[in-house]
Amino acid sequence: MANLYTISELAQEFDLTTRAIRFYEDMGLLEPARSGPGGRIRVYSSRDRTRLKLTLRAKRLGLSLNEAKDLIDMYDSPRDTVPQLKKFLIVLAGHRQQLESQLADLEATLDEVKVHEKETRSVLNKASKSGSVG
Repeated sequence: MANLYTISELAQEFDLTTRAIRFYEDMGLLEPARSGPGGRIRVYSSRDRTRLKLTLRAKRLGLSLNEAKDLIDMYDSPRDTVPQLKKFLIVLAGHRQQLESQLADLEATLDEVKVHEKETRSVLNKASKSGSVG
């Protein structure tokens, strides 16, 4: 029999809130079975656990949940992984380009901060030598 998990077990394993897991379910990333009176109890399969793990990995890479869902859903299709891998490379290349652009912006901002720090130290040093520091 396949492993089954409760929402609390997955939340604890992945250090998430149950609310976050329900959000991923609402996004279509997880599809738990329902049991108990009125189907109120969520029962997650090994497939759901794997999808949650892949979702969190995609988030760490900075992918959007929609990008993660598109990639993860491809693994439910026939076992030809070539289209999946090509799509993954396209998504990663776009994300890498975005990160490199952000890094360039940060480096430019850091350079500007360094210039302002140097100028401020110089003004402060001159002011302390002339005795006009309060």
